[in-house]
Amino acid sequence: MQHPIEHFCCQNPGCSDRGVRGGGNLSFRGWSGTGKRIRMVYCHTCKAHFSERKGTVLSHAKLKEEKAVALLEHVREGCGTRPTARLIGVDKNTVTRYIVLAGAHAKSVHNELVAFSPSDS
Repeated sequence: MQHPIEHFCCQNPGCSDRGVRGGGNLSFRGWSGTGKRIRMVYCHTCKAHFSERKGTVLSHAKLKEEKAVALLEHVREGCGTRPTARLIGVDKNTVTRYIVLAGAHAKSVHNELVAFSPSDS
């Protein structure tokens, strides 16, 4: 699924526009990955470039996006590691690796959202 540039933000911790979505500082520049299927994003503010997957659970994924998403959907629905591996057509260790990646990503997203949530009065 190709997202428009407004869905992205700079991932460079030293950039003054880091985390700003739709700020007009980003553009797509080139492709990466097998078959040139992953877009590269360029920040005009800090001159950094990064994959459109950076900051997501698919950041260093070798599987195609559709297969990785299907894997995570099976796990979310309670399907075990071995059945998921059989249904998706991957090794059980691949399923385990994606579960670990998704858990770490979910934890960091949770911590970020909690830091910005309003306090109870």
